[in-house]
Amino acid sequence: MKLEQNDEALLFSTTKIPDVFFSEYLTEASGDFIKVYLYILFLSKFNKDIKLNDLAKKLGLSFPIIQESLKFWENLGVITKKGTGFIVNNLQEIELHKLYKPNVSLSAEDIEKNEKNQTRARLVETINNSYFQGIMSPSWYADIDLWFKKYGFDEQVMMALFNYCFQRSALHRNYVQVVAEAWSKSNVKTFSDLENYYIRQENIQNIEKVIQKKLGIARPLTEYEKAYIQKWSGDFGYSLDIIEIALKKTTSKTTISFDYLDKIITDWHDRELKTTDDVQNFLVSIKTLNKNKKELEKKVKYNSFEQRTYDNFDNLYANSQN
Repeated sequence: MKLEQNDEALLFSTTKIPDVFFSEYLTEASGDFIKVYLYILFLSKFNKDIKLNDLAKKLGLSFPIIQESLKFWENLGVITKKGTGFIVNNLQEIELHKLYKPNVSLSAEDIEKNEKNQTRARLVETINNSYFQGIMSPSWYADIDLWFKKYGFDEQVMMALFNYCFQRSALHRNYVQVVAEAWSKSNVKTFSDLENYYIRQENIQNIEKVIQKKLGIARPLTEYEKAYIQKWSGDFGYSLDIIEIALKKTTSKTTISFDYLDKIITDWHDRELKTTDDVQNFLVSIKTLNKNKKELEKKVKYNSFEQRTYDNFDNLYANSQN
């Protein structure tokens, strides 16, 4: 693997790292990835050839880590694959290109309007001073403008977005984008929307804890199990009282299945059962149906139509007890 630098050779043996590396790339990369970048940056000054196996041995890293590191920096545009080697690109040129390339997401009218918005300008400056020690990279300004346009957040929500990510030691562009997407999908635009979102999320977390306790699950819930709970509480709007009715249906089962619970709760939602009374009345009607079916069995022989009607979905919640 040959390494080149697409900049003029340095006169003295000094490896220079532009400040933009610390403001734009450092927080997104793992320690091993940074280690690989710094070493290939050093080697690139001399147009050195080095095999990946030798690079792994030199840095004390595994071969897969070396491969992952190179792929990571390549995806960011920091290095460019060329034949059997890589070109180490100029980070300042990369950021300059990001800053001045045409932005099809924002019109000239929108940009001018944002520039004249003094409230927004003060907010961006507050973000700069509070979370970037006053040295926020210029590309963040463009990102913030884009997020205002894309998500329709008000200034308080944008400030809360940066504070949320900062408090979790994850103030890098990809994470901020993921959080912003999640808030937007939950229809968060104003600070009042955000407060309601936090209340819903806290409610869902409380439901998760209750379900874990009721089902005797000592381990943390998986992402798939949490997605089910989000569906029942967030999408369906079901309270814990309704979900607990479904939990009681697992008492006769030897293994706990969130899929089984989901079938029951989704069935209630499809039947437009909205309250605990709706659910309880429905279960009473099913219990009556099962009772009538047993009485009918004593008098007449099952026919194929009856078999198909009552045997689906675990005989429609077994006997619908409780």
